Amino acid sequence: MAEPLTHPTIENGWFMEKNTQWPGQAMSLKVEEILHTEKSKYQDVLVFQSSNYGNVLVLDNAIQATERDEFSYQEMITHLAMNSHPCPKKVLVIGGGDGGVLREVVKHECVEEATLVDIDEAVPRVSKKYLPNMSIGFEHPKVTVHIGDGFEFLKDKTNQYDVIITDSSDPEGPAGSLFGADFFKLLKNALTEKGVFSTQGECMWLHLPLIKKVMDFCKELYPRVEYAYTSIPTYPSGQIGHVMCCKDSEANLREPLRNFTSEQEDKLLRYYNSEIHKAAFVLPQFAKKVLYEIAAATASRRGYSTATSKNAGSFYYQYGTPLVKCIVLASATTLGFQLLWQHLEYQEYRDEADANVNKLEDRLKSLEEQQNKL
Repeated sequence: MAEPLTHPTIENGWFMEKNTQWPGQAMSLKVEEILHTEKSKYQDVLVFQSSNYGNVLVLDNAIQATERDEFSYQEMITHLAMNSHPCPKKVLVIGGGDGGVLREVVKHECVEEATLVDIDEAVPRVSKKYLPNMSIGFEHPKVTVHIGDGFEFLKDKTNQYDVIITDSSDPEGPAGSLFGADFFKLLKNALTEKGVFSTQGECMWLHLPLIKKVMDFCKELYPRVEYAYTSIPTYPSGQIGHVMCCKDSEANLREPLRNFTSEQEDKLLRYYNSEIHKAAFVLPQFAKKVLYEIAAATASRRGYSTATSKNAGSFYYQYGTPLVKCIVLASATTLGFQLLWQHLEYQEYRDEADANVNKLEDRLKSLEEQQNKL
């Protein structure tokens, strides 16, 4: 009889996720059974059955997916991007070896080709065995899988993909190159004219400086850059973000260009819908202030000016409400109140004048009656 599997992150029947990327806190799940352990060419791979979250995939001691809550992340990183493009036909997924993003991509009937590139063959192999509801994406006839480095894969790709989704692990280990400046430049070259790019955007509670750094660099490459987020219980601090970019300067990533029907939402989705697409971009104030902070040098460099109405809309779209918009609204509101008061004063004077005329007419009528009696 084989010896029970063990793993250094599991003690006394509990998995403990400790990581230097989120110091001072840890996520713990009760373990029913360790299903798989291995050291692949690139990372430590662990799968265990938990008491409350189903099977759990862990890479380098960090939770990647659980059967209970994976859908919130997979649906949001996919459909935020897919529904921000008018008709995505060719889609590239970098990372995402568990198959979850592929599963969501092929729900869009307009897709003709979906390509997945993952550096570690162990992730698709293990996911097909232990995460069947996610890895079902590999079985679709429109899907092609390439095992290799996403960075290298992109080097000869130009104007090829309508949507690119980077479903990477955290920026340590094999995913490190997927957070660098050179990688983001390759992504832009690989996108078509109205191409949309979505990447795992870390946690606003833990990694705000990193998120801002990524967004600031993306703003040098793309005319439209946004940050959205979703909730997921087993990710650090229960939240994960998505950095969204688009090559189309007229695009509004905050509003879906395409929508699932109500029937499709009920049948195909468990988290995403058109309302939550819009809500995902509404940030708490502490994150909004950091991520959409407007530096005068940046605004000048990008050619935006709060003094011209032509660019005011673009400036507002990109960075949030500019001061000039507040002033215009305040001025308009003040003028509105002034006009209202003038109207009320005029109405009061007119009512008083009408009353005086009525009194005068009554007085004249009375005098005429008295004169007739004489």
